[in-house]
Amino acid sequence: MRHIQTPTDFKDTSVEVVVVVQPLDKTDLAPCDDTVLQYNAWQKPTTKKTIQEAIAKMQQLRREVALDKTSIREMLEEGRRF
Repeated sequence: MRHIQTPTDFKDTSVEVVVVVQPLDKTDLAPCDDTVLQYNAWQKPTTKKTIQEAIAKMQQLRREVALDKTSIREMLEEGRRF
């Protein structure tokens, strides 16, 4: 898990946070230690199995809440009436 520390002197102020994700040159990478556990947002260790389970749950949720094209068209038409 990675943490981002932010300055605490921004009180009652809107701020913009920009995170840039880009590949690093392999020479810049530190040696990988496979024994270091990674944790999810609930502080539970992540494994290949738990990641695959999470992906499967997200795909199932997408199937359950997805709208067909006809429903979307009907909602757009209904919204145009107002």
